[in-house]
Amino acid sequence: MKKFILLCLITVSLVLAIASCNPNTSEGNGEIIVASKNFTEQNILGELLAQQIESATGLKVARRLDLGGTFVCHQAMLAGQVDAYIEYTGTAFTTILKQKPISDPNAVYQRVKSGYEQFQLEVTPALGFENTFAMIIRGEDARKHNLRTLSQAAQYAPQWQAAFGYEFISREDGFPGLAKTYDIKLNKPPRVMDLGLIYRAIIDKQVDIVAGNSTDAQIARLDLTILQDDKGYFPPYEATPIVRQATLKKYPKLRPAIAQLGGKINEEEMRNLNYQVEGEFRDIKEVVREFLIAKGLGKL
Repeated sequence: MKKFILLCLITVSLVLAIASCNPNTSEGNGEIIVASKNFTEQNILGELLAQQIESATGLKVARRLDLGGTFVCHQAMLAGQVDAYIEYTGTAFTTILKQKPISDPNAVYQRVKSGYEQFQLEVTPALGFENTFAMIIRGEDARKHNLRTLSQAAQYAPQWQAAFGYEFISREDGFPGLAKTYDIKLNKPPRVMDLGLIYRAIIDKQVDIVAGNSTDAQIARLDLTILQDDKGYFPPYEATPIVRQATLKKYPKLRPAIAQLGGKINEEEMRNLNYQVEGEFRDIKEVVREFLIAKGLGKL
């Protein structure tokens, strides 16, 4: 845990140091700076937010995509080095606000919205889909043992090697609470792996269970199975743009432009966008442009 905290602090310090040396900031030249976390879906959503702002307002947007994890993006917002990024409500609720997980999506959204007032950050309308943590096993193992739920899978945990991203190991809504809820006992400590490597590891049978995301494109393509969270451990994770209040005040056109994205993406559409980028190796900007046009928001 201490190593994790130290790593986060070092990462945040580096990001802010680099940003402070860059004159191309929101305070300096009137650009809106949009960031994203460091995985495919977030890069797509960051580009989506950036293109929507450019199209609907005419403002120039600087992109800081692939910036880092939750803590990095949040600290960059607090420091005024980033104006907006898309967060997941359950992550904001448990990781930033340090609240115990609850399962009511509306309650989580409202408590995040009010809780972020202390940071002078505004929680805007959700995009329309949820990307929850997903405990994933190989499809062949699910069929062999007739496994559908986490409760059923817990009995096999002592025989399995697990692999998780570094945040999932220590987060309030991560593995420690999950293990307690389902009485999961691993004989070996989970391997900490980059999220981009966990699917290759499970397909190559280096590990047997991983923590992924419900909208990951690889799940169906690689014949993987999501174990049902039958005890409702994970909170809702609705994708929601977060924007600095000072930026919204400075640029009044920004609020309605971002609000137009509310409810525009469902889970299947997000999974398809992820697949176009990861499975078909298409350019993110082009994928996003086509999606916005299809939704009547982009420009031809």
